[in-house]
Amino acid sequence: MLVLASSSPRRAMLLREGGYSFETIKASVSEELPEGMSPETGVRELAVRKAQAGLTHWLDQGGDIQDVIIGADTMVVLDACILGKPETQAEAEEMLQNLSGRTHVVLTGVALISGSGKLVSDVVETIVRFHQLGVDVIKAYVASGEPMDKAGAYGIQGEAGKFVESFEGSLTNVIGLPMENLSEYLRAWGIEQINIASREVDDGLSAFKGSTRGPSTT
Repeated sequence: MLVLASSSPRRAMLLREGGYSFETIKASVSEELPEGMSPETGVRELAVRKAQAGLTHWLDQGGDIQDVIIGADTMVVLDACILGKPETQAEAEEMLQNLSGRTHVVLTGVALISGSGKLVSDVVETIVRFHQLGVDVIKAYVASGEPMDKAGAYGIQGEAGKFVESFEGSLTNVIGLPMENLSEYLRAWGIEQINIASREVDDGLSAFKGSTRGPSTT
């Protein structure tokens, strides 16, 4: 059994469209990190915390120790500064103004854990460059409400796809799960896609425009 320890609808969508059958549970953890910890180390640490919390919750509900739990965390990093989820519209506007016309990095930490003691974690990086954004464009996007629950104040699979000039690496990584890497790990753990045909369902990715995919980075 595969279990996603996340309430993110975007991560659930990616797993579902990847052809996987899974259960979903919430994994509430502290997202405080030690001062001076690098974003790469921090995003891995948070993914492991979420996977461990998800495992504890799953086993408390009667789950099998052989079941595999996925924990994940995504960070948007600009000039070594982590851009989290905006708390206000003004903060969202400021984040987008800072990203405008510049290149930033999206990091997703992924951890797989089981009650039998197995644990593996990884961090995947995607480099994203934005077009220059006008003030009116930013204000209209923020007013739509789309950026308010997203790291860096944008969702690449939504209207903000038009902001992207280019990206290098995994697109699904920016959405919340690097499916190319995750599929390899799941296969190594004996978990295969059950419904490959579901990949053909329109999940919004096929409509993504305004980017040039570069070589994949891991």
